Amino acid sequence: MNVTFDEVHNYWEQQVFAEIMRRADLYPEFDADLLADTACVALNLLPSRYVRFDIDLVFFMSQHERQDGERALENAVDFAFSFVAERTSKGASPRQKI
Repeated sequence: MNVTFDEVHNYWEQQVFAEIMRRADLYPEFDADLLADTACVALNLLPSRYVRFDIDLVFFMSQHERQDGERALENAVDFAFSFVAERTSKGASPRQKI
């Protein structure tokens, strides 16, 4: 049997990445590494939702659940940017602080 799991992913990954890139201009001091760190912090705040196809999860969510998810995404990204900014503004390497 030839099985691949290439389609399996955390539903929130692409949403977090897109939201971080949408806001990246607000944080000109963030380089690619800090944006990746921000994504990791945000993703760790959200519940894991592994799917093969995003539509599978969205189809079975109520409007209320979708709104709660969008709010959770925004809150996680807000916190992540603040968290990373706070730890890198103190002059130490972000790798040492996060």
